[in-house]
Amino acid sequence: MYLVILAGGVGKRFWPRSRRNNPKQFLNIASDQSMLKLTYNRLKHISSAEKIFVVARESLREKIQAELTELPLENYISEPSGKSTAPCIGLAAAIIQDRDPDATIGVFPADHLIQDVEKFDECVRCGEKLTEEHDALVTFGIEPTKPATGYGYIQYNESEKINNDSYKVKTFAEKPDKKTAKKFLEYGNFLWNSGMFIWKANTILQAIDQHLPDLGHSLKKISDKIGTPDFKQTLQQEWGTIRKESIDYGVMEKADNVYVVQSDFRWSDVGSWDAVYEIEKKDENNNVIKGDNIKTLETEGCYIYSSGNLISTIGLEDIVVVQEKNATVIARRGETEKIKKLVNRLKCEDKEEYL
Repeated sequence: MYLVILAGGVGKRFWPRSRRNNPKQFLNIASDQSMLKLTYNRLKHISSAEKIFVVARESLREKIQAELTELPLENYISEPSGKSTAPCIGLAAAIIQDRDPDATIGVFPADHLIQDVEKFDECVRCGEKLTEEHDALVTFGIEPTKPATGYGYIQYNESEKINNDSYKVKTFAEKPDKKTAKKFLEYGNFLWNSGMFIWKANTILQAIDQHLPDLGHSLKKISDKIGTPDFKQTLQQEWGTIRKESIDYGVMEKADNVYVVQSDFRWSDVGSWDAVYEIEKKDENNNVIKGDNIKTLETEGCYIYSSGNLISTIGLEDIVVVQEKNATVIARRGETEKIKKLVNRLKCEDKEEYL
């Protein structure tokens, strides 16, 4: 099986640590290794380095190759610009299919945290089997442990059970409010949408042709030039015409051959500083302190990170403080997803030195 790591994200919610040239996937957030390295090492349990590919923008090539020294140079797939997940997944599928027309492909974000590697491996093998037997588009749904509002949800059809852990997908649901999330858990057939997939290269490309025909048309033109001197020029030309589109909205929510593997490994998309606070160990005051130059007094329930500058707090409760280089962000816990809006504002105001 071929494995594709999606590593092109910019990680705006992790500003100011995540910057344009050092985005979230390169940060040591959950361990002493980067999120990208953790993902790569996890996937090496499933396939050899020769069958692992990374998709990201060209400007990150040297950084990724320095991080993943075992990755063959030809397994770096460069997308000219970020167009969300459907175009980059389609590009990867086209390139891998050119090498192996019968390829099965697993797709995994570079910046998720998975702590039960053996259970993860079992679920991936289950998904691989599903693609072989049902010509399926397979996704992984995580057993919810709480009514989370930061994840999308997958509802499965209980009457269409394939084996002990796999079902036909009934619907996809966007991130809900707290009341709706509680109802999802009460229904019992809703799972967190992990954003991880397995399919045959031909199956996903056919689905793109059907549900995103303009993208499919561009991918066909690009595919015809793979291995020729015209490939890069054609990729640039076609990429300029491609619209941003997620694989979930563009394909998975419309296709009728979508299955979900019910998964119980410990997972987090680590989507915000709030998520980091949840997974980190707390001190006696329920604080997460990251940095040697942090002093607190009467401070509880906070996440505080400093890259070196002295941070001193008095009387804070449930606050996130992150200081990196020339910028500091301070936010209430529970509201750190709004950092993305702040970063967009900085971009609009041409504050490039902070991005």
